[in-house]
Amino acid sequence: MAFYAGLVLDYLKNYMKTRLSYRSDFWIEVLSDLLFNGLNLFFILVVFQHTQLIGEWNEQQVLFVYGYFMVPFGIFSAFFSLWGFTEKYIVKGEMDRILTRPAYNLVQLMLENMDPSSLFSALTGFLIMMYSWSHLGLTLSWYDPLVLIVLVAGSIMIYGGIYIFFIATSFFSDSPTGILPLIYNLQNYGRYPMTIYNKLLGFLLTWVLPFGFVGFFPAAYFLDRANWGGFALLTPLVGLVFLAFGLTVWNIGVKRYRGAGS
Repeated sequence: MAFYAGLVLDYLKNYMKTRLSYRSDFWIEVLSDLLFNGLNLFFILVVFQHTQLIGEWNEQQVLFVYGYFMVPFGIFSAFFSLWGFTEKYIVKGEMDRILTRPAYNLVQLMLENMDPSSLFSALTGFLIMMYSWSHLGLTLSWYDPLVLIVLVAGSIMIYGGIYIFFIATSFFSDSPTGILPLIYNLQNYGRYPMTIYNKLLGFLLTWVLPFGFVGFFPAAYFLDRANWGGFALLTPLVGLVFLAFGLTVWNIGVKRYRGAGS
């Protein structure tokens, strides 16, 4: 653990040195992320100018779900920015370099491509949650902050498991896959209540690609604990299952990898 902690600190130092050399690029990237999230927030606000409820959920409840959704996704994006994995590491052979180093290959990839600026999105999401919380008049138990940490950790593991699995498919095909944009679009359904979707889509987003557990279900623990509290607490378990599955496929893919050749 000390070895990997040292690696994280070293990579963070290198990241900061690079970013401080190009400060304008850093703040432009942060601003673009915030603007993107702001547009999504604006869309929700516009919808509620025309209706009082979406399903049985009011404006502040939907905002709370959206705020929660941003927290685990922001943290995940900060430390797992591997959207160009196939092109860079498989097609161009950069994976060969990764496999010659002593640290676990996936950890190296995460550290090489981390983007801490995405943490601003997580912070924005948390502020939206606090704003909605104050307007909803929700009660706060002493253990709720701990539950929130556990639920966020479970949501991050779900993100990790799903994306590790789909990225690992690159080991079984040398051509870049176009499925990640589709998965990215599907995940956005998790920022709205699952009860507004039809049964087929709800099942898909709960058990097949469980993006309902990265937004709605954990948030519903705080919004309607009587009806959703027990189900929401499945989030860490679902996260462990999908992360274990994703890592298993990843390890099989790494063993199958034979290099970029000449």
